[in-house]
Amino acid sequence: MTTTLEAAGTLELSLSPDSWMAVCEEARLIPGRGVAALLPDGRQAAVFRDRSGRTYAIDNRDPFTGAQVLSRGLVGSAGGRPFVASPLLKQRFDLETGRCLDDDEVAVTVYPVRVNQPARS
Repeated sequence: MTTTLEAAGTLELSLSPDSWMAVCEEARLIPGRGVAALLPDGRQAAVFRDRSGRTYAIDNRDPFTGAQVLSRGLVGSAGGRPFVASPLLKQRFDLETGRCLDDDEVAVTVYPVRVNQPARS
């Protein structure tokens, strides 16, 4: 089944318990690749869809270098945990918890995500 952009839901991420922000149409996310989203306060989020269709959002800032690059990282899994590896120094960040898999003292912010389906008429 092919999803058209007109029928696709909008991917949203939560900035606070009562605040959701539209990022893009879900169909525009390519499995295994990330995109960067600019947040209202100037920060960036890295948004991913894995090959099974689950979506994730974490801070785009690599805490080891300060560069906004995590959205360009490689998506994979280790021990059943989805991660993105920074394209710079290759540290891996768990996409569900934000925890660095290579340094227990480092983590990035995780944003809840949802797909807001359009109303059917």
